[in-house]
Amino acid sequence: SGLLTRLQTSAPTIRTLSSSNSFCQNIPSCLWKLGRLNHVAIAVPDLEKAQSLYKDVLGAQVSETVALPEHGVYTVFVELGNTKLELLHPLGEKSPIASFLQKNKTGGMHHICIEVDDIKAAMTELKKKKIRILSEEPKIGAHGKPVIFLHPKDCHGVLVELEQA
Repeated sequence: SGLLTRLQTSAPTIRTLSSSNSFCQNIPSCLWKLGRLNHVAIAVPDLEKAQSLYKDVLGAQVSETVALPEHGVYTVFVELGNTKLELLHPLGEKSPIASFLQKNKTGGMHHICIEVDDIKAAMTELKKKKIRILSEEPKIGAHGKPVIFLHPKDCHGVLVELEQA
């Protein structure tokens, strides 16, 4: 019992993040909340090959390719049990995904997308907290809902998309 007591008292305390921890955790009048992870976006140099990996090799449900000219991308969604993967491929020379793939030839994680219950309130609050938003107004995203992107330098190197739930 002495060894067990020493192990229990010397074990590190593990803290978990609760869903209430958000950009607004210390603000009593927060007008918006983070929701669930909507998707992780992956830039791919060969969209058909990537679709085949998820559909034919891994057996996932994979959507048809959709062109989003206003964002300069082709998108394909891979359905998972608790979220989605978004496969991104450049649509045109000026696509942000084309420049990403120039730096990352084999592709890779491009951004994460988290749902919010009030995108306008989130924008107002984040601007007050000096978090840069990459557009003045939300744009309509791949799911037909308003989205914004937060500057990766303000989010520990991660491009974060917020989508109206």
